[in-house]
Amino acid sequence: MAYISENGSEKKMAEGGNDAELLKEKANKYFKEKDYENAIKYYTEALELNPSNAIYYSNRSLAYLRTECYGYALADATKALEVDKNYIKGYYRRATSNMALGKFKAALKDYETVVRVRPNDKDARMKYQECNKIVKQKAFERAIASDETKKSVVDSLDIENMTIEDDYTGPKLEDGKVTLKFMKEMMDWFKDQKKLHRKCAYQILVQVKDVLSKLPSLVEITLKETEKITICGDTHGQYYDLLNIFKLNGLPSDTNPYLFNGDFVDRGSFSVEVILTLFGFKLLYPNNFHLLRGNHETDNMNQMYGFEGEVKAKYTAQMFQLFSEVFQWLPLAQCINNKVLVMHGGLFSEDGVTLEDLRKIDRNRQPPDSGPMCDLLWSDPQPQNGRSISKRGVSCQFGPDVTERFLEQNKLDFIVRSHEVKAEGYEVTHSGKCITVFSAPNYCDQMGNKGAYIHLRGSDLKPEFHQFTAVPHPNVKPMAYANTLMQLGMM
Repeated sequence: MAYISENGSEKKMAEGGNDAELLKEKANKYFKEKDYENAIKYYTEALELNPSNAIYYSNRSLAYLRTECYGYALADATKALEVDKNYIKGYYRRATSNMALGKFKAALKDYETVVRVRPNDKDARMKYQECNKIVKQKAFERAIASDETKKSVVDSLDIENMTIEDDYTGPKLEDGKVTLKFMKEMMDWFKDQKKLHRKCAYQILVQVKDVLSKLPSLVEITLKETEKITICGDTHGQYYDLLNIFKLNGLPSDTNPYLFNGDFVDRGSFSVEVILTLFGFKLLYPNNFHLLRGNHETDNMNQMYGFEGEVKAKYTAQMFQLFSEVFQWLPLAQCINNKVLVMHGGLFSEDGVTLEDLRKIDRNRQPPDSGPMCDLLWSDPQPQNGRSISKRGVSCQFGPDVTERFLEQNKLDFIVRSHEVKAEGYEVTHSGKCITVFSAPNYCDQMGNKGAYIHLRGSDLKPEFHQFTAVPHPNVKPMAYANTLMQLGMM
């Protein structure tokens, strides 16, 4: 029993601790129900009452991980360890956060700590070994890259002499070309969970690399008064939801143009099917089917969140390397009628960036940790003015005043971006000047969100929002091919 002084301060502290525990239990309940936003809310309230409890920080860190707020997750895990340096789950959380951010050496250090304290913990040892393997692999890749100019996978392929076996009854390119007939057959083939022949996959990749490499970093298009374009956000390997978009909105064509705004792969376990379908339509309608790069069209993300593992499982490591090369040629932004700018992430860490600056970006690389290319892929809007540290741990968050200044300087009306799950599939912020669209409904089979796409018409460029819900898919779970280090449990 706590000692109660005359002024009752100890009693208040005890009551505050009890209240904090009740809030933590409430947060845990929401977490188990996968309502992470409410879980975060009540963990935060618990911390306000008891800011020296490592468990609360650790639990909130895991909730942040589930909502992809890796920067906040890292900060909370670090805070848990500041409160209690012996709190082992804190090291787990911090390692997972650093892994999610591609900071493998920092993660390895924390896994080493866990293994040292718990030498018989099989899970910890497995994660340590897996992380150590990645660190060594990265060092090896850097050594190779510095030895010689990296050669393209294309140079080592002999596609013409690849044999299509007699027992393969699936779609084939016609005289090496993608046709509408081929696309329809391929989509049905994928729908039945069958694999496109590797020769056809390589043909698509080599051809689309050639098409994308000739595009500028900032693509500029003009819609006539009678024309419209459909803008889709993240699809994240949710192939059956992609088919549903085409069912609801019509197949792509020269008279039904689309713009897919990045994050085609990772998370969902049908990423190969999504990306080959999108690349096929890019070849079929090069001037009216548009693709922009997202933060998940990058090596670090693909290594952690499933795409690399999926390509290796369905094809080969060599094919993943070719995908990586192709992703580096995806444009970074698109301007419509000189009035609407579309990018995956958002605006910039500094004022003064112009459309001309975007045209000059050398995009054929893995994105840097800072600067305009990084911001285009990673940044997020925030409701308050100014800029703040990113919840993701990369780039920044930008306020309505930042948006206003950017639009005014570049004579634009508004921006369209994706990159964030939204309950309704879209969100309009910054007084209508910043629009988010997200096209992966019930994201990762657990978020319960709607998906959406946008129609923009040349006559007025007024966004029309169309929502849709998730459709059934075969019993293959999201993250089925992800790195084992990202298979998060309630540790």
